Amino acid sequence: MQAPPISVNDIICTIRDSGHRVTNGKRAVADILHNSSAHLTVEELVLAVRKIEPDINQSTIYRILEEFEELGLVVHSHLGASAAVYHLAGQSHAHLVCDRCGSTQEVPASRFDLIARELLEEFSFTLDRHHVALSGLCAHCRENVEKK
Repeated sequence: MQAPPISVNDIICTIRDSGHRVTNGKRAVADILHNSSAHLTVEELVLAVRKIEPDINQSTIYRILEEFEELGLVVHSHLGASAAVYHLAGQSHAHLVCDRCGSTQEVPASRFDLIARELLEEFSFTLDRHHVALSGLCAHCRENVEKK
C-alpha cells in the first residue's frame, strides 16, 4: 500500500501540532522538498532556500532537516560514497546507484521484503529500507563495458 503524498500544508500542520514554531526557513525547506522530483543534498537545499530566504545559513537548514526527520516528515539516505540526500517521507524505497556514472534509480521497498524477513529471522536484524543503496552498473554503463 502506497503512502499518500505529503503536502506542504501537511508539513506545516505537523510542525504546529508538535508544538514547534513554523518559520520562513521551515516553509522554504518544505516547499523545496515538496516540489523536487529528486533527492537533494544539504548543499542543494541551501542553494535553493537562499533563493527564497537569502539570510538563512547552512546550520539552520541542518537543524530544520533534523527536526523534520524527528517528526517523520523527511528521510535521509546515503547513496554510495556521496553526501546524504533528503526527501519527503512517503513510500519506502531503496536505491540502485551506478558506480560509473552515478545515476540513481528508486526501487520499491517491497522488493526487499524477502531479504528483510530473512535478516530478521537469521540475524535478528531489522533492515531500514530507506537507507538501502545497492551499487553496480546501470544498463548504459554495462553496455559500454561489454562493448570493450
